[in-house]
Amino acid sequence: MNRFLLPLSALGTVVGGAVLLKDNVAGGVCPSKATIPGKTVIVTGANTGIGKQTAFELAKRGGNVILACRDMEKCEAAARAIRRETLNHHVNARHLDLASLKSIREFAAKINEEEERVDILVNNAAVMRCPHWTTEDGFEMQFGVNHLGHFLLTNLLLDKLKASAPSRIINLSSLAHVAGHIDFDDLNWQTRKYDPKAAYSQSKLAIVLFTKELSRRLQGSGVTVNALHPGVARTELGRHTGMHGSTFSSTTLGPIFWLLVKSPELAAQPSTYLAVAEELADVSGKYFDGLKQKAPAPEAEDEEVARRLWAESARLVGLEVSHVSSVREQPLAR
Repeated sequence: MNRFLLPLSALGTVVGGAVLLKDNVAGGVCPSKATIPGKTVIVTGANTGIGKQTAFELAKRGGNVILACRDMEKCEAAARAIRRETLNHHVNARHLDLASLKSIREFAAKINEEEERVDILVNNAAVMRCPHWTTEDGFEMQFGVNHLGHFLLTNLLLDKLKASAPSRIINLSSLAHVAGHIDFDDLNWQTRKYDPKAAYSQSKLAIVLFTKELSRRLQGSGVTVNALHPGVARTELGRHTGMHGSTFSSTTLGPIFWLLVKSPELAAQPSTYLAVAEELADVSGKYFDGLKQKAPAPEAEDEEVARRLWAESARLVGLEVSHVSSVREQPLAR
């Protein structure tokens, strides 16, 4: 029996070390223990993946959580599961299709009418590297959902967020934004050959630029806004990439993926951290890679590009001048 002890001990050490290394690479768990009783939270795309887990984490901390999703059957199921697992009965499902400006306006109108406050808005929903699809309103799907949909939603909820201050907006971007470029001549890929990777990167860069410009406009309002890269996670988001069905990916690259790819639980930790951490109460306009604040790509910090993208986005979604002007303007830093 003793001859097995050394090999078993060595195996245990290797497995334990691998798990610790994976946790370290994946970024770890939210260090804040803060709770949010009585605070109203909206999480878009919360029926699965990172969004569902973020909603779970915030419900566990006492929040009144609204799951905003396109598929109501899955959304209701997710809400039931979160209520059951957290014993928090203030978890509800609402319909929101970010590929429809009409749906976004209807959702925002109901929130503004029925909810006393909105303390935390987590713009989580996303489409990744899909075929050349368009939204109901004719926008390239990734730009339309990932950026324009959340741009309109956030602007329509701003008055409620400001009335609930201190409040927070969390925008999920991606490390892919570093490969992005805002092509103002063809934002919707109407003249160029469609490149799903480039379109995805453009949409995620747009989110960081939106975050920067919105933060500038919200100075002194008590509302903060930050963007983050949650890490690469095992979710349905990558269903169009082909990785899930690749034998090479699942076998040859399996150990590497296991080490580098997060579970939805770990990938939800950055969103949770930005939503609740007391030490981030006054942090705004920043980009986080996991739990750490980092500098984004140079184009993501270009104030002129951010301002121009804001104006063009407002035009595309038909945002009324009253909504745009209600966001306090701040002079550009020179």
